[in-house]
Parts: sequence; C-alpha cells; structure tokens
Amino acid sequence: MYRNVLTLFSLSLILFLLSCAPRKVELPVYKYANIQEVLHSKNKVSKIDSELSIVYEKDGIRLKGDGILNISKNGDINLRIYYLGFLTFELVSENGVINNTPVIDRKSALTLAKGLKDCFFWWDLIDFDAEDKGDVYILKGKTRELWVDKKTVFPLRQTIFLADGRKLYIFYEKPIEKNEIWFPSKIRIENPTSSVTLKIKDISFNLGV
Repeated sequence: MYRNVLTLFSLSLILFLLSCAPRKVELPVYKYANIQEVLHSKNKVSKIDSELSIVYEKDGIRLKGDGILNISKNGDINLRIYYLGFLTFELVSENGVINNTPVIDRKSALTLAKGLKDCFFWWDLIDFDAEDKGDVYILKGKTRELWVDKKTVFPLRQTIFLADGRKLYIFYEKPIEKNEIWFPSKIRIENPTSSVTLKIKDISFNLGV
C-alpha cells in the first residue's frame, strides 16, 4: 500500500514538474524571405513598453538598478531608473525636446535618447544596403550598421554612428517571444569608456499609430 502511494506521488510530481518546465520555442525561419519585407513587417510596432534590470559599468565601478522604459517609433522616450525603490534618474524626450532629472549635459542626453531609440527599434532602417556574409546579413545605412542572422532575421549586433564621430556598439542576446513578436531579452550597449547591460523582465508592443 505504502509503495503504491509513493509511486503515485512520484508520478504526480514528475508530471507537475514537466507541466511547469518552460516550453522550448524555436525562432521563426525566414531563410528565403526578402530581408526588406521582413523588416518592413515589424513597422506595425509603434511603441514599446518594458521593465528592465540595468547594470552600468565604468572605470571599474559597477552600478545596478531597475528601469521602466516607454519608447515610441517617433523617438519619444520616457525612461525612469530606480535604486532600492527610489527614483534616481528620469529622462523624457518629446517632439525632440529632452528633459532629465538630475540634469546631465545635452550631448549625453541626446546620445542616450538616440541610442535607446535605435537600439530598441533595431529594424527601423531606411535606405540600407544588404551585404551577404555567409550566415549573416550586414545591413548598412547612413547612421547604422546592423548584423542579423540570415535564417531567423534576429539581430546580433549593431553599430550606431553619432554625429560627432563617436560610435555606440550594441549586442543582442537571448530571444524571447511576446504576442508573436520576437525580441532580445538581453542588450549590451558599449562605448569606449563605459557600458550598460539591459535585461528585459517584461515587455509589451503597441501596434498601429
């Protein structure tokens, strides 16, 4: 009797654990699709809202925080960064006008706003040339170069060319799917002196105008 109960309990536990195990989902394959058409299909996303964990590194110093980011295709941004539940930084960009608290210099604010917009709306490339490099395409535009996996059209890395000649380097990892839209859950942004690593806790996509 005891053995039967133990066996039944063990089977129930195994079934429970299997039901809770994350389901492996494969990225969609676009191996023979037109790259421009695939990117254009993502233009239906007009706004991205996300909750993030943030790690900032510079000169051996490592700072952690949490963030809420609302970013629109037109470049409007609302970024709030918290530490231990307290708001430590906020940046708002609306119609090209940027305000931030505490105040940072305009050059840094513009770099942050442009970097976030191009980083999250990575597919929003206009007038680009596609170079076939084996397993990847390198998409070259006037202000950006984007490396995407040829089979899945998932972003691998990106270089953003700033107006003053500086560059931002962005690396994408760990794809997740939300409402049939695939997006990197880990993003690392680097410049020659510092880096920021973003890990997405939750994300939503608003479609349409």
